[in-house]
Amino acid sequence: MVEAISFSNLYAPEHLIINVKDAERWEGLIENAGSVFLGQWTPESVGDYASGTNHVLPTYGYARMYSGVSLNSFLKYITVQSLTEEGLKNIGPHVAKMAEVEGLEAHKRAVTLRLQEIEAGLPA
Repeated sequence: MVEAISFSNLYAPEHLIINVKDAERWEGLIENAGSVFLGQWTPESVGDYASGTNHVLPTYGYARMYSGVSLNSFLKYITVQSLTEEGLKNIGPHVAKMAEVEGLEAHKRAVTLRLQEIEAGLPA
């Protein structure tokens, strides 16, 4: 079973049916599958039509990086960042260097100008 699940994780199937005794025991090893069907009483067709999951799943191994469509597919997420002066002093030079390497001068200057203000002791 370990070898089979290892192979399955590499293959990343759209549907993975684990029809063995104590199927739930193996759930923790599954990393890549569109939808998993555990045990002898859980046919794939139930997942496609009635059990609360759906029929829109990643195919061709895309389950390695994508999930099936779910309510989360329709949620919007916003990331928020907030640095202290000390935080910018710590990571700012590294960010400026990465921006420079990428050729993004405005990104670099957005950091370096703020670092110059900190060094000069200018009020925020």
